[in-house]
Amino acid sequence: MPDSGTLHAPIIMKVKIEENWNAALSREWESEYFAELVAFVKNEYSRTRIFPPAREIFAAFDACPFDRVKVVILGQDPYHGDGQANGLCFSVRQGIELPPSLINIYKEIGTEYGRPDYMPPSGDLSRWARQGVLLLNATLTVEAHRAGSHQGHGWERFTDAAIEALNSGHEHLVFMLWGSYAIRKGALVDRNRHLVLTSPHPSPLSAYRGFFGNGHFIKANEYLAANGREPIKWIEE
Repeated sequence: MPDSGTLHAPIIMKVKIEENWNAALSREWESEYFAELVAFVKNEYSRTRIFPPAREIFAAFDACPFDRVKVVILGQDPYHGDGQANGLCFSVRQGIELPPSLINIYKEIGTEYGRPDYMPPSGDLSRWARQGVLLLNATLTVEAHRAGSHQGHGWERFTDAAIEALNSGHEHLVFMLWGSYAIRKGALVDRNRHLVLTSPHPSPLSAYRGFFGNGHFIKANEYLAANGREPIKWIEE
């Protein structure tokens, strides 16, 4: 995170983030709420274990530059277990056991593409990010083993700004919103400019209530292709 500096106006924060995202979100760096958020997050990292590692807080933005976004998948919090969070929602680094929600995501992809046994050994989704999939959590940090612990401190406002920037700065994006928390973020998206796909969350608690069978991965690619954009290679060959 950047140096919190002073909370007195004018506030100008320096954030290490992909250059086009930096420009798109420049107004946030000058806001008082962001300075307060930075101060909160820096204090949390100094007092206890926080995920992801500080250098990966903005990894989703760095992995998928603003001008290359084609699909947005929105999560809620980073994983709060040891070694899991890597800054990309639903993703874990190479060698980490697949979390249940990601297993269900892979199951749905396999079903849609006629490969019911599809289950990659790795949960690293950076391959999707490189193709233009923004894997964004609504809250970018979390205390170890305390789900939701950093909600309500400003991250939601920041990620709202990111969604609003995408909504106004692009056309023909696909927003894949799973679960009530993500679906509420859809209010920021103009359905006349973009495709919004919604369903229950892939968590084992809700996947059988409509995530399985939602067809989102094929629907996303059909929409991208219909609008002259390269589809995402969801399946690892």
